[in-house]
Amino acid sequence: MDQNNPLSEITHKRRVSALGPGGLTRERAGFEVRDVHPTHYGRVCPIETPEGPNIGLINSLAAYARTNQYGFLESPYRVVKDALVTDEIVFLSAIEEADHVIAQASATMNEKKVLVDELVAVRHLNEFTVKAPEDVTLMDVSPKQVVSVAASLIPFLEHDDANRALMGSNMQRQAVPTLRADKPLVGTGMERNVARDSGVCVVARRGGVIDSVDASRIVVRVADDEVETGEAGVDIYNLTKYTRSNQNTCINQRPLVRKGDRVQRSDIMADGPSTDMGELALGQNTRIAFMAWNGFNFEDSICLSERVVQEDRFTTIHIQELTCVARDTKLGP
Repeated sequence: MDQNNPLSEITHKRRVSALGPGGLTRERAGFEVRDVHPTHYGRVCPIETPEGPNIGLINSLAAYARTNQYGFLESPYRVVKDALVTDEIVFLSAIEEADHVIAQASATMNEKKVLVDELVAVRHLNEFTVKAPEDVTLMDVSPKQVVSVAASLIPFLEHDDANRALMGSNMQRQAVPTLRADKPLVGTGMERNVARDSGVCVVARRGGVIDSVDASRIVVRVADDEVETGEAGVDIYNLTKYTRSNQNTCINQRPLVRKGDRVQRSDIMADGPSTDMGELALGQNTRIAFMAWNGFNFEDSICLSERVVQEDRFTTIHIQELTCVARDTKLGP
């Protein structure tokens, strides 16, 4: 598994491929197979895909997509009745949604959740068109249901060129964990979800009070109302310390809680690699300037201040395992 950082881990698990046994080969796959299709909407990300010969053949699941019992990808929608947007959520496959008139998540509603525009931008029969609010039957649950987890971490994605967004989505997975993680000042709100769902953080299984904490374990005395009959009243969490990942980066968990703190179920109690206070932190917050500087930053070159190096802002730890076999032979050791 790709363990470069929490995002690369979660993206690896959400990959969809058209290659392999019973699938296509790179040589046979034409443009039609690789191109974005209307049925990708809300199921497969139109942005995140490799740049090389695998472009369009290896994709990523969209943020809210899931597979049904038959193996088809489904996307969630809110049910709309007589222009009133309800809280009922339905998951539909591409075949099931074709006849529906689907409004965008950004469609204007009043305080009673009624669509107010005279004409609403919708998708119908795999085409973009406009319809009266009364004709709308479904509505997207979120603007980010179109894109993958990696693409949804790019701030102001809608203002980026698609090719550059593709590069950004792929390059985020190549970020190595820094010595001190620094959560982004500008984010999209997905950082906490990615950090928690990737499994690199320690999440409270049950609520309670922190009994003891040290660098290697956290002991939680579980609240009385959370303890079932016959269950232990104490949860012990052993932290991973300075372990080598598959990419030779360092996996280290640091406790965030103190003795006596009260935690709720699913609270984040310890940070993992590339996480800061339970949020994904792939880089560092540095002050940057867009300017010419004596030709040293020509084209894609950048200049760094010495302080960045002195403060270990981008310092990373790599752990390599080397083995050596010593044998005694007839000629000597």
